[in-house]
Amino acid sequence: MKSIAVCACQISASIGNRLILQGINLQLPAGRWTSIVGPNGAGKSTLLKVLAGLLPGTAVQGEVQLLGRPLAQIPARERARQLAWLGQNEGSADDLTSYDVAMLGRLPHQAWLAPPGAADHAAVEQALRTTQAWDWRHRPLSQLSGGERQRVLLARALAVQAQVLLMDEPLANLDPPHQTDWLHTMRTLVDAGGTVVSVLHEVSLALQADDMVVMAGGRVLHQGPCDAPATHAALEEVFDHRIQVRHLDGMWMALPSLPNKKSQ
Repeated sequence: MKSIAVCACQISASIGNRLILQGINLQLPAGRWTSIVGPNGAGKSTLLKVLAGLLPGTAVQGEVQLLGRPLAQIPARERARQLAWLGQNEGSADDLTSYDVAMLGRLPHQAWLAPPGAADHAAVEQALRTTQAWDWRHRPLSQLSGGERQRVLLARALAVQAQVLLMDEPLANLDPPHQTDWLHTMRTLVDAGGTVVSVLHEVSLALQADDMVVMAGGRVLHQGPCDAPATHAALEEVFDHRIQVRHLDGMWMALPSLPNKKSQ
């Protein structure tokens, strides 16, 4: 029986007076990579923030469990060691160097006001090398391109060395080669026993995960393995059959559906 890393139990969430999520029940297995997909406005990012405990408690109904414990009952410092987060359009002080930004991921492991130790420096170097950001470790963020900044922010999340990694649109500003590097990094994390949950607009890349959650209208329409026919059918339907899932070169891909040509 698979252990569950993150569980959403009867989750509803509102922003202002607008109901975004409606009665979501979701179990995300440990040691696997789950991608969350759906059209714009489906509630994907809001769901991920709820799973990370980033929305005010007054905005959320239901319970989130992390590694078998109610998220709300886990002390903040302990939670920050167990769960790492990379959100959309995240920033950091532009005068910080890439190394210092990645070191922020080690704060949950350090005593109050204590300097980083050998384990912290080793984790940061590994994270920056993994994201191929080591060469500009001494450069401030203000001197980096959008893609370079994104790789540094990913390094910060990796440096936490958390059991669960939640990411919202982590491929923003990354060119295709570095998107491929990101895929390999996620697979390496999962192969080592980690759990990855990512919201992705790049549907073909999302299909490289182990499992997929398909959302629309603030609800989960389907959850299943990425290679399952039922998942492919749900994916095509939620995008109004404007895409078709096909197996090409050993990989599942989402291709645009071309309009039927009527004979003259």
